[in-house]
Amino acid sequence: MEHAQLLIVDDDRLILHTLSTGLRGAGYRTVEADSGEEAIRIVHTLPIDLAIIDVRMQGMSGLELAAYLRTHTATPCIFLSAYGDSGIVEQAVLEGALGYLVKPIDVPNILPSIATALARAKELAGLKETKAQLDAAVNQRRDISIAVGLLMEHYGLGKEQAFDMLRKAARKARRKLHELAAELVSGKAEIGKIS
Repeated sequence: MEHAQLLIVDDDRLILHTLSTGLRGAGYRTVEADSGEEAIRIVHTLPIDLAIIDVRMQGMSGLELAAYLRTHTATPCIFLSAYGDSGIVEQAVLEGALGYLVKPIDVPNILPSIATALARAKELAGLKETKAQLDAAVNQRRDISIAVGLLMEHYGLGKEQAFDMLRKAARKARRKLHELAAELVSGKAEIGKIS
């Protein structure tokens, strides 16, 4: 994922500059933030492919920032820390971290971890999109089934006849079948006006 935009968040200016310079040299675009609050402003204004977050910072901690990102944005993250404490690693995983890097950082050595996190983030985004599409399809089918049932009961029709009636009404109104069905189910369209 060459040219991916990385957000580097660390309250240590030297690490922030060194890491950012090294990653730019490796072909990534970087944006720097020296606090969680600044990182939040950035993710709401720029497209960020991956955030690299220091766990322990003044003010908002890296874990708090990751929780915010997970809840309010689609920005994936990996953690950066001078500590390899298993409790912190466990918290990082719970906040959705795609990786955990231990300082001191040698940029060439972390490039595979960053590439892996970017690939995993892309895969997870694809899965979320697929889930959203499947959920929408299930809801559309559910509305159509319920609308067909309502028409069956109201007009005393069989299932195929009621479905055909709904389909013809949608075509006549130049509407999508699932949209008309949803309106029937919600009561926005009257069953008695479907013919």
